[in-house]
Amino acid sequence: MPRALRCARHATAMALVAAATMVAPLNGVSATPSGESETTEGFDPVLARSIKSSTSEESGYHSCATRTDRTLWCWGSNHRGEIGDGTTTNRLTPTRVGTAENWVAVAVGSAHTCAVRAGGSLWCWGWNHAGQLGDDTTRDRDRPQRVGTATGWAGVAAGSGHTCAIRRNGALWCWGYNGHGQVGDGTTTDRHTPQRVGTAGGWVTVSAGRNHTCATRSSGALWCWGYNYAGQIGDGTTTERLRPTRVGTSTKWTTVTVGYWHTCATRNSGTLWCWGYNFAGQIGDGTTTARHHPRRVGTAASWESVSAAAAHTCALTTKGIRWCWGANWHGQIGDGTTTDRHSPKRVGTTRHWVSVHAGDGHTCATRANGALRCWGRNDDGRLGDGTLVDRHHPTRVGTDADWAGTAAVYATTA
Repeated sequence: MPRALRCARHATAMALVAAATMVAPLNGVSATPSGESETTEGFDPVLARSIKSSTSEESGYHSCATRTDRTLWCWGSNHRGEIGDGTTTNRLTPTRVGTAENWVAVAVGSAHTCAVRAGGSLWCWGWNHAGQLGDDTTRDRDRPQRVGTATGWAGVAAGSGHTCAIRRNGALWCWGYNGHGQVGDGTTTDRHTPQRVGTAGGWVTVSAGRNHTCATRSSGALWCWGYNYAGQIGDGTTTERLRPTRVGTSTKWTTVTVGYWHTCATRNSGTLWCWGYNFAGQIGDGTTTARHHPRRVGTAASWESVSAAAAHTCALTTKGIRWCWGANWHGQIGDGTTTDRHSPKRVGTTRHWVSVHAGDGHTCATRANGALRCWGRNDDGRLGDGTLVDRHHPTRVGTDADWAGTAAVYATTA
């Protein structure tokens, strides 16, 4: 079974983004860095504040996870019904979503959630102001609502106000808020039902961010589109793109994750690359300089997965070692401090981590033994530990040891 589908069936799609990316590694050897020219962009205090202090009702701060029995659980902010339990009451501990026992992948957006069941059906719930639930309405839903009647969905990615998903035949579809072209259909018109992105097949991973989207093809090529204020598209410009735009010429990309205004991706050599907005060091290159082309993170060649959030990034190595960097205002790096980190910082000394998802001011990760831990901002219960206390170190979520994967929201308002 291809790994892209295997990931979708047994966890959230590994190496997501935080914002839930479907992942499938490719074969081959990584290309040598091309020495592309770089354009820099300075710190923007207005944008920084919009990330750090946005607390509107429309903002979503929740987390979701599947268990080995394929039940689905969510917790944290629930203003728009994003928990999916039929209420709009915040939940401080994991709350089960319905009674189904066949959930295989989950993606968390700013205030909406989408998930795939074993039969390939796709379901969404929560905020629906721009049609991001895909049910041809703009009505919020506090319980899972099926997206059409198709049963061929392999994985899903939820952004701030839009959603993308890949079918088992390799076709890519997006819908929802499209003010910057993030749906990829050549327009800036919101879409209330899934819209196919071009006619090409062969899509194997997708990650939806605040206002941009990135995806990889089976050829190993990487494509991005949508908002490009800080160079997050990676094409060397700050020009908005309404259709998929190729990122360089490499055909060695294996995973991609989209954050607020930055993007990270891995190549099949195990190298890690990031680009876009970098005011808090979320690119991980030791600076706070924006990058408009992919920028290699360090010299290591053992990166397996990566998750980009609002202003921080976390990643795992092939040895199950966890690293985070970028903004650390609420302890989301997990190193016991609130000091921003401009290059990867190892989180603890333990190994055997199997997934990590960076959220909006928080991070969640699972271990090989099935334990779930979260840390960072917790004023709405998004850490799931039953409190509203920020945590600067990984904190265990309950005592269960049967968690299969997590998704942690990164975005604020659309």
